[in-house]
Amino acid sequence: MTTTREWARGQARGPERWVEERPQGAERQAEAQQRGPQRRRPELAAFLRGRRARVTPADVGMPPGLRRRTPGLRREEVAQLSGVGVTWYTWLEQGRPINASAQVLDAVARTLRLDQPEREHLYHLAEVPYEPDAEAVVAAVGPEVQGIIDAMDPLPAVVYNARYDILATNPAYRDLFLMPRSAEAGAPNVLWSLFTVPEVVCPLVFRDSELPVMVATLRNAYGRHVGEPEWEGFIRRLSAASPRFAELWASGNVITPGPRVKTFRHKAIGELRMTSVSLSINGMPECRIVVYTPDDEESRRQTMELHARRLRAEETRV
Repeated sequence: MTTTREWARGQARGPERWVEERPQGAERQAEAQQRGPQRRRPELAAFLRGRRARVTPADVGMPPGLRRRTPGLRREEVAQLSGVGVTWYTWLEQGRPINASAQVLDAVARTLRLDQPEREHLYHLAEVPYEPDAEAVVAAVGPEVQGIIDAMDPLPAVVYNARYDILATNPAYRDLFLMPRSAEAGAPNVLWSLFTVPEVVCPLVFRDSELPVMVATLRNAYGRHVGEPEWEGFIRRLSAASPRFAELWASGNVITPGPRVKTFRHKAIGELRMTSVSLSINGMPECRIVVYTPDDEESRRQTMELHARRLRAEETRV
């Protein structure tokens, strides 16, 4: 934005001079956008050279050969093992502005024996959208994540994967949704529960407005799993079990997860307004911790009442 002083100075120097010296915000932004790829290319070149140097011919079943000047593979050997042209790979390792497909990057990653974080780093440096392997999708949580959500009590907290499978819960979440402790032994699915239970016992008060959002969030994740048997089977079974889900799924709506205020009903204390916030988890692709915080004082009081009820029940059992 031009300040009054800058405008006056430009006018004093004449219109021609002002045109030359006025702030170029759009041009600066464009230059900044161009510098991003320019910075990534040298980093990509250095990364590939470093990974190539640590893989020996013996690692890939090749004879060491004579007069080898490099500790690892040669560029032509990486190209041959990856099924790409030597010139193309050389240009890639030199940081030249060439396009790379996901299939080619996967081949290079296999040759260089990149692990999952290194493969993701390679994708980002090459400016190719990264998608985790299907087998990399997490199906359980470790004690560290479980400890985190337990420490959030009395706030309800849960760990979902992209398909809304419930991977872990804390006591407050089970209080709010009346989940039995035995449910944690498997992987119950919140969408399946919400779409297949009668509306009178559904914990969501405004089900007609909340369920479409959840289905649209599911479809956003589904784009990364099209054709996978587990996902296709889940969609098929839930569509058969719930005509309402089938209708919403057919709409094709897509949204990303985000904070929302939801109203829940609890048979013992009434309705609670809770804000849901999603938190990503390092090392757990497509999983998120969802924490529910009271949206008003009455809901905060009811949350504490649920907590007190559970403590009294535990003392009685003891």
